[in-house]
Amino acid sequence: MDEQVAVRPHPGPAADPVSENPPVAREKLEEIFEDIRNHPLYDMELHGCLNCGICTATCPSAHYYDYSPREIVQLLWTENLEGIYDAMQEKIWACAQCYTCAARCPFENSPGGLVMIMREVAIKHGMQSAKDVLRPFSRVLLKVISTGNQLAPNMITRDAFPDWGPNVSKVSAPLDVLRKAIPVPTMHTTDTAWIVNLRTSVELYTIWEETGVLQQIEMVDENLFDVIRDVMDEKREQYEEWLLEQEEDEHEA
Repeated sequence: MDEQVAVRPHPGPAADPVSENPPVAREKLEEIFEDIRNHPLYDMELHGCLNCGICTATCPSAHYYDYSPREIVQLLWTENLEGIYDAMQEKIWACAQCYTCAARCPFENSPGGLVMIMREVAIKHGMQSAKDVLRPFSRVLLKVISTGNQLAPNMITRDAFPDWGPNVSKVSAPLDVLRKAIPVPTMHTTDTAWIVNLRTSVELYTIWEETGVLQQIEMVDENLFDVIRDVMDEKREQYEEWLLEQEEDEHEA
């Protein structure tokens, strides 16, 4: 008589018994892990793990947050799908991306690089943790994409930097006048650090489109994406008009 082999039931959805959030289907957990594992940099960042803890011992974030680089490596190395998903809800956002872990690991792992991959996948899947963390940066993202600069002189105000002490009084200087004294003409503005020409702006937009950056922004903040798209359309129209003017000038010449 043939021996009967016990068949293990397929694991059901993962759920936190103390959380009100609905359970996550096993298929979703596998999909998330596959996106992490198929990232082009994954095999370069993870080579094995001795579980020595050197990465965590030298990690600045581990001293102040519920975060451990060793835990991240172990979760991925052992393919702990539930643990990976749980870490993507909060822990991966505590990493400061200093890469001290990568410099210390005897296996040449890069927990910081793995965290970056996990963050990208969190954004791709529209996780609430990604939306919550990135929402405060909407103003900076809009500034970068619309002007090509991260900061502008008119963003530096006394109210925003009270901890500067007596030196904050210098902020009240006539910035418009001072900026016009700078030798480089592209810096004669306070609305942005320097003026980026239309061609460069359009090229940057194209890069962000082709590399999926704009798609990620749409996933995180639809309102911000709509504003950026309007800015993009306007600048592209301006660039097309400029090209037509150049052609007309060439024909007249």
